[in-house]
Parts: sequence; C-alpha cells; structure tokens
Amino acid sequence: MKAYDLMAAFGAAGQAAKPPTVYRALDFLEKQGLAHRIESLNAFVACRRGPVTHSAAFLICDCCGLTAEIEPATGQEVADLGARSGFQVQSLTIEAHGLCKACQV
Repeated sequence: MKAYDLMAAFGAAGQAAKPPTVYRALDFLEKQGLAHRIESLNAFVACRRGPVTHSAAFLICDCCGLTAEIEPATGQEVADLGARSGFQVQSLTIEAHGLCKACQV
C-alpha cells in the first residue's frame, strides 16, 4: 500500500493525516520490523514474520500487483560473501517481478 492510499483510506472522517506524519509512521513500522518497503513500487507491505530481523524477498506481479513475501534462498549466502569482503550486511531485500499464476492465463 502506498502512503497516499493510507491517507485516503483513513481520511474519510475528515481528519486526514498529512504526508510527513504517514511517512514517519511507515518508517517507524519498517524500523520495528513490522513492515517492508518495496522500493520498485514505492509502497509498503506488512511483514509476514513480525518484528524479527530477517532477509526478505518479494514476488511482485506486474499485471495485478499481487505481492507475496517469501524467504530468500540466498540471504545467508549474501551475508557470508559480504563478511568475506569485510562488509557486514544488515538487511537484504530482493524484489522479483513477473506474473502471478492467475495473470499467466
């Protein structure tokens, strides 16, 4: 969901939040591990695992917008490769774009 979608959904009662407030709230949820930012869509999605630090991967349908969070198979491998180069990986997000099963027909 995009920030402006949230503002529209919760602003119906005449007390719409301003964009900076919504972005601060989304940033807070992301830092707490309760939401992920999907950069390519400039949108946020609730985390399926909750406040647990983990690598995340998303399957994103370019037709209908369906987004699914999955466990990336390469998360630990990237962290290990980074460590060998003296780099400490603190977060990893992978975005894969394509077509979901329903949109392939």
